[in-house]
Amino acid sequence: MPYPAPVLVCSTLALAALTGCALQAPAAAPPAAQVATSSSAPAAPASAPPEAAATPKAVASPPLQSGLSARLMYELLVGEMSFDLGDPQQGAAYLLDAARRANDEAVYQRATEMAIQSRAGPAALEAVRAWRQAFPQSLQATRFELQVLLALGRVSETATPVKTLLDALPATEKISFIAALPALYQRVANKDEALQAVETALADAQKDPALAPVAWTTVGRLRLQQGDRTGALVAATLGLNAGPESQWPALLALQLFSGTGENQAEPLIKRYLAGAEAKPEIQLDYVRALLERGRRADAQTELTALVTRWPQYPDGWLLQGLLAADDRHDAPAEQSLKHYLDMLKEQAEQPGDVRAAGRNQAELTLARIAARRGDDATAKKWLDQIDSPEQLLAAQVERANLLARQGRLDEARQAIQAVPERDPDDARLKLLAETQLLRENGQAQQALRLLNAALKQSPDDDALLYDAAMAAERLNRTDEMERLLRRVIKLKPDSAQAYNALGYSLADRGVRLPEAKSLIEKAVQLAPDDAYIQDSLGWVEFRQGQLGRAQRTLQAAFDKRPDAEIAAHLGEVLWALGERDSALSTWREGLRLDPNNQTLTKTLKRLQVTP
Repeated sequence: MPYPAPVLVCSTLALAALTGCALQAPAAAPPAAQVATSSSAPAAPASAPPEAAATPKAVASPPLQSGLSARLMYELLVGEMSFDLGDPQQGAAYLLDAARRANDEAVYQRATEMAIQSRAGPAALEAVRAWRQAFPQSLQATRFELQVLLALGRVSETATPVKTLLDALPATEKISFIAALPALYQRVANKDEALQAVETALADAQKDPALAPVAWTTVGRLRLQQGDRTGALVAATLGLNAGPESQWPALLALQLFSGTGENQAEPLIKRYLAGAEAKPEIQLDYVRALLERGRRADAQTELTALVTRWPQYPDGWLLQGLLAADDRHDAPAEQSLKHYLDMLKEQAEQPGDVRAAGRNQAELTLARIAARRGDDATAKKWLDQIDSPEQLLAAQVERANLLARQGRLDEARQAIQAVPERDPDDARLKLLAETQLLRENGQAQQALRLLNAALKQSPDDDALLYDAAMAAERLNRTDEMERLLRRVIKLKPDSAQAYNALGYSLADRGVRLPEAKSLIEKAVQLAPDDAYIQDSLGWVEFRQGQLGRAQRTLQAAFDKRPDAEIAAHLGEVLWALGERDSALSTWREGLRLDPNNQTLTKTLKRLQVTP
């Protein structure tokens, strides 16, 4: 690991520590007589000449005594020279010997640093343990020992330095130290040893009411790293029992609920949120976890409770606006997003304010809402306010969509092409945005041509292959589409979207239905909460004549993700079941969500229905 070296008057940090010389350049060179003065210099003669007698007036105190012997100086200089010349192990050995002779903590630290830099684990451990033996109260030595032990994989020996550090820290720092331990042990290969060491170190903390919640949370996170979800859940429960108002067990419960799908963690989250000291950030993360699980109605309920309980918390209004816009409830979405922006204006911005990303996200969504109602001028006004480099491409894509709707497709493409490229992947992202624009505006042939040219340079790019398959499908070149999607599946076996797209294409054409269902079921395994994949499953069930099962599947997908295409499929199944009123109601909702959706409009035209 690199160690930045300060600019020293002395040749080394160790030399500075021993001699007491300055860490900055002196204002002027001292008189030669002073430079010569040291602990071994002879005393000045009594009969000094008058000129010499006047010189000491510049030095009011006796000269600084140095413990630097010739041998120590030699070891320090040779150690540093060895390090500089590429032999850090030899340098560390010289410095360690010097540290023992001088009994100087700074030299021990330098010896340890050299050994670490040379990747000489045993030498580093020898140096740091000599340091600790010489200075048993040194927290810095203990920190270095912990670092070296972890690097050497001697995890079982880390309990003592962890406990030593914890006991020595002030009360205000203990919680953050305990919370940081899982990250410290994250890369340890032997997770069992890591858990045992930390549990040993935290045994007393688990009995301390002030530390028990975070101590149990840390143990639970380590159990989760070990793959023990049940043990992590037990730790979260014990942590919450120890401190119902503490956020730490709730965060662990959230990690279990959102990351592993542990449903038994949800009551712990709700129990924490019912407390008077609950934080809005926890409830917001809970809302996001519910959305990821496809529980949209529950997420909306929690979000409403959040903005009611904490009306001054801006991020709640942002998510409420984004969710409403996603459901095409444009009026309440606008209201929430504008309220969010007004709240940001009332709060003083700071350099590097992370809220800039949220502000740009709100402005981009407001632009899309304005564009949906045909107000291009307002949409452009919102887009012009976006200033984040990360959102620049998204903003230009929206500008391109505005131009394309006005029939100015060439200008729309130029708008995307003009976006500056900040890193090598930006050119690829711009190409994907441009080809999607072409595909959605009746230029699938041109899109496929651009994608094929790019694939000659990057034949294994799964995103390019997938988009090329979608363009081929628009051109009814189903054999080419299938070839491209199978290539994606071969390159990326966990691509749920590729399995789903191929299976849906077969189902929609009513061919090879057993294979279609098998492909879609594989996609469901890979992405069980994806409403669009569930829509495909319901559609293939409908094609196979399983109307009741198809209705249940499609209704669950639509409840999870209101969408015009899912509405088209669900409405058709309801129509086939004779539930005409329900079908018409579903189609009307689909038209509200997206009146231009091709699947929905084609379905209504084919069935000769006007909802």
